[in-house]
Amino acid sequence: GLAPVADEVRPDSDESEEESDDVPEPAQFDFSKKGARTSVSAEAYGAFNKKITSFTAPVHVKTPEAERQLRAALANSFMFNALSDQEMNTVVGAFEKMPVNAGQVVIQQGDPDAKELYVLESGHLDIYKRTGAGGGDGTKLGSYKDAGQTFGELALLYNCPRAATIKAASSSVIWKIDRETFNHVVKDAAARKRQLYESFLKSVEILSHLDAYEVSQVADALKSETYKKGDLVVRQGDVGNHFFLLEEGSAVALKNGQNVKNYGPRDYFGELALMSEVPRQASVRIESEKATVLSLDRKSFKRLLGPLNETMSQKAQDYKKA
Repeated sequence: GLAPVADEVRPDSDESEEESDDVPEPAQFDFSKKGARTSVSAEAYGAFNKKITSFTAPVHVKTPEAERQLRAALANSFMFNALSDQEMNTVVGAFEKMPVNAGQVVIQQGDPDAKELYVLESGHLDIYKRTGAGGGDGTKLGSYKDAGQTFGELALLYNCPRAATIKAASSSVIWKIDRETFNHVVKDAAARKRQLYESFLKSVEILSHLDAYEVSQVADALKSETYKKGDLVVRQGDVGNHFFLLEEGSAVALKNGQNVKNYGPRDYFGELALMSEVPRQASVRIESEKATVLSLDRKSFKRLLGPLNETMSQKAQDYKKA
């Protein structure tokens, strides 16, 4: 299995590109080892709660420019990519801008009363983890520097104390959203999306060995796009930043204009450029009238499917000989 890492300790760290900054993880308090996960409340797991029909999300008025900046940040955060247009409008309205000064603590480790999730717009925040009874901030584990990075969702998803301290390293701009809106809108949308894709993923041969938790993580990270006949999903010679799964429709791989492989539902492509850092070895063109293609970005692919490299490399040999 893959070692889970808590969300507040999912930096885009300077040391490693393997860490994903956008995969929500289950609660785990001993980050130094693969320690036992804490028990997860019924609110967070299993059948998600019925929506409280009387719920109304708060609305914080924004200038058109501020809303544009927020939407741009959210577009980079897969936590929000399962939302419908209407849900996204609700969420955008509920976010509140929060400028922070260098040295300001945004999240304090151990705080039992977590009320908000945060999204970085600009700036630099550091992540600290304190172990034992020692004072101070503890050990620096990494940083948040990229627009759209989310943090603070662990305590909202799993009703547990804050797992790390997040402190601004420079003047920064972050957005915050309240627990109620997050639970009613974002969490439900993610749960619906997960249900939709889990059974499909289990039917993909290369993913069949993943356990239920790992499958759910892949489901959360997928983005869905619709293509029409003749569209190129991948272009030979381009830099590859995504791994693709064909959900519906058919496609063909073209190497120097020659058909080298046909794809149908549950087939995958695009892994070679991510595994070996080489340009795309072939173009992939949609053959059916329309097709639905699921994609995983480079970071999610390496983090979630890294253990499959050997299997994929073996399968790729036949393809390369073509």
